[in-house]
Amino acid sequence: MASVAPLHPTPLPVPRATTPGVRPGPRVRSVRHLGPHWYASVMGTAIVATAGAALPVHVPGLRTVCATVWALSLAMLLVLLPARALHWVHHRDQARAHLMDPAVAPFYGCLSMALLAVGGGALIVGRDWIGLPAAVALDTVLFAAGTLIGLVAAVTVPYLMVVHHRIESASPVWLLPVVAPMVSAALGPLLVPHLPPGQARQTLLIGCYALFGLSLLATLLVLPLVFGRLVTGGPPPLALTPALFLVLGPLGQSTTAANKFADAAPGVLPEPYAQGFAAFAVLYGVPVMGFALLWLALAGAMVLRARRRGMGFAMTFWAFTFPVGTCVTGAGGLAGHTGLAAFRWLAVGLYALLVAAWLVAALHTARGLVSGALLAGPGTAAPGPRPATARTR
Repeated sequence: MASVAPLHPTPLPVPRATTPGVRPGPRVRSVRHLGPHWYASVMGTAIVATAGAALPVHVPGLRTVCATVWALSLAMLLVLLPARALHWVHHRDQARAHLMDPAVAPFYGCLSMALLAVGGGALIVGRDWIGLPAAVALDTVLFAAGTLIGLVAAVTVPYLMVVHHRIESASPVWLLPVVAPMVSAALGPLLVPHLPPGQARQTLLIGCYALFGLSLLATLLVLPLVFGRLVTGGPPPLALTPALFLVLGPLGQSTTAANKFADAAPGVLPEPYAQGFAAFAVLYGVPVMGFALLWLALAGAMVLRARRRGMGFAMTFWAFTFPVGTCVTGAGGLAGHTGLAAFRWLAVGLYALLVAAWLVAALHTARGLVSGALLAGPGTAAPGPRPATARTR
């Protein structure tokens, strides 16, 4: 994986240039190295809330805790969005460099998923605090924006990879832009009951099914490349090893989506399609969840190996959160549609893993923010143009 740099918070050693005519103050300098990968922390926090609220077991007080975590994810999003806007306004050179870097550009899919995760959380658990009308309004706005941004990323990032990026080997981060429409597919059915009966509900549900197919087929193109790179090229760099967990994202999220279709279809779609979605949820979800567990074991073994070899904290640790959370919701959905206790306890076990991973990533991130290490520049970069990493046709 020689062409994919470890995904540290400051992956691009570029000069500290600023927009002409703008005098950089402390706040402007602080966002220069705030890359799109920071949205992964919002996604990872929101999924702790939504997965916990959707667990197929009752834990006293858990829903209140989940509502608190969702409120934290909303606050994080409200802070990060203007910070990233400052980044684009005051550091366009860095922002363009991010787009031209094959290790960073795929993370623009995280913006879409952060919006969708927080919006879906509003309807799942946030409504306990802000009320149902406000939750529906918030989710409608964030779902529309997140879906549009996700579709743009799903086209733009692969285009840049083909036309401009110099790529020598595959990376799990390639999944980020193509899995964003799957998040829309999984969360869109939550809005179906709040639309007028008839065409509006059917259009949204079938549209989500189309997003499901878009993302699934794109994932099937990328996954063989990722596994083939591992087999032929060996383990990834230590700091990039947690990114192997990203493969769980499309697996768990597609299983979740299939179960959400089955939940929303009755009364919206005519038979036999509504009943067909119920069968599809199990026929698709069970084998995919089986493969997800296989990949979880493989990726976990690779992480333990990297840890023994000195892997320290990097922002890639957030890859342990959202993908695992989608497996929690997928297993929970299968528990509901099969009635099997095995899936219920699988969801509980995966949720415990999710919470532990979130605590580790959140504590290290908070420590890095307080110390300033996560927003610091490369420090060793010499002034001058960055070596070319693009090609033109």
